Amino acid sequence: MNTTEPNPFLEGKCLVAMPSLQDAHFNRSVVYVCAHSEEGAMGIIVNHPAPGVNLVDLLLQLKVIDSGDATRLAESVGDQRVLSGGPVDASRGFVLHSADYRAEDATMAIDDGVSMTATLDVLRAIAHGQGPRKAVLALGYAGWSPGQLEKEILANSWMICPADPTLLFDAEHEAKYEHALGAIGVDLRFLADEAGHA
Repeated sequence: MNTTEPNPFLEGKCLVAMPSLQDAHFNRSVVYVCAHSEEGAMGIIVNHPAPGVNLVDLLLQLKVIDSGDATRLAESVGDQRVLSGGPVDASRGFVLHSADYRAEDATMAIDDGVSMTATLDVLRAIAHGQGPRKAVLALGYAGWSPGQLEKEILANSWMICPADPTLLFDAEHEAKYEHALGAIGVDLRFLADEAGHA
């Protein structure tokens, strides 16, 4: 007899907003769940670029690099966009990255392949070519109080899908919503047609 209960928490998975979720922050969003417990949940929206903010400009603004470094870095990372990670603490940066980078006492392992670091150390490492192989920087995060996310899922605000590197790290942010739906076998056209029908 198997007595192991399935894990009720969604850490390391993605939430996909249903078309009925019209909140401006979460409309057509894909949220990577970084932490989830009885005390609440925290995630990063991975498909909404912050308007007019790219990685090189932000690193210059934070004085992580100088203008000489900016030209070199722009050649390697291009016009990499910074994400609008959520409405909470929108001036604070969070870097989701591959597990090949770790800053002592600052990096949180989320699952086997993904970690998160929220200090300038990781940005300095990226700027000097010593950072993680894959990374995305987000400003702000999405947060839920105890039981709130579970209620939203029961109210059909979110679908759950597995996370994969394309969803988290790909630069084609506009394609991520449909990619996430496709990963769980949902056709957006059908979803949109059926939304709101009893």
